[in-house]
Amino acid sequence: MKLIPGLAGQANVLLCGASQGIGLALCTALLARDDVRQVWAVSRQASSNDALLALARQHAGRVALVDCDARDEQALAALARQVGHGSEHLHLVVSTLGILHQEASKAEKSLAQLDLAGLQASFTTNAFAPLLLLKHLLPLLRRQPATFAALSARVGSISDNRLGGWYSYRASKAALNQLLHTASIELKRLNPAATVLAVHPGTTDTRLSRPFQGNVPAGKLFTPAFAAQCLIELVGRLGPAESGSFWGWDGQRIEW
Repeated sequence: MKLIPGLAGQANVLLCGASQGIGLALCTALLARDDVRQVWAVSRQASSNDALLALARQHAGRVALVDCDARDEQALAALARQVGHGSEHLHLVVSTLGILHQEASKAEKSLAQLDLAGLQASFTTNAFAPLLLLKHLLPLLRRQPATFAALSARVGSISDNRLGGWYSYRASKAALNQLLHTASIELKRLNPAATVLAVHPGTTDTRLSRPFQGNVPAGKLFTPAFAAQCLIELVGRLGPAESGSFWGWDGQRIEW
């Protein structure tokens, strides 16, 4: 299967949130493919991350490690300039940015646990940073074909919310879904071969899910490698006709 629909040659790929979990697994899986020319691995401390440094040594010349805090718009502008110097076009951009219970954000169980700092932290990382990443990389996505995918979460589905709780995480992922859907409409006018996707990787054994894994049904806690492979299959199958939609790891569309 092609990395993305319509790809004729090798791809230039950028992964934001590349230093751990699903992001790191995506880096590893994509670098194993012959149709990937270059991977830009982006995180706050990418250049000093042991796992990314090992990948860079193993795949000499195919990996660029870029330090960037995606919550800082000036840093995102600098990232876009740096990538633009090395590549005229990005075929695939994946954002794995997301927080649930760290850096002031909280998995609130009740209204009483809400506070402004937690809400702002959740929305900044989960919704605003991926969209601003797309904004600054837009000049590199104008040629055909191009896919921008961001990790969302099933709990961001309003129609699927029957349990309540997790106010800021749910709301910020719902906001991300709306922002991506809106961006897909604009991007379709700029590049009819462009695809924008919100994707749910399933409950994966990462730092984000670790405090809540006790409630995960047997067989439903995925390894980062499995989640990464499911996501790669999704972006390989979903093209411009599905731009602006929300999909689960299992290939099923998720309702808003």
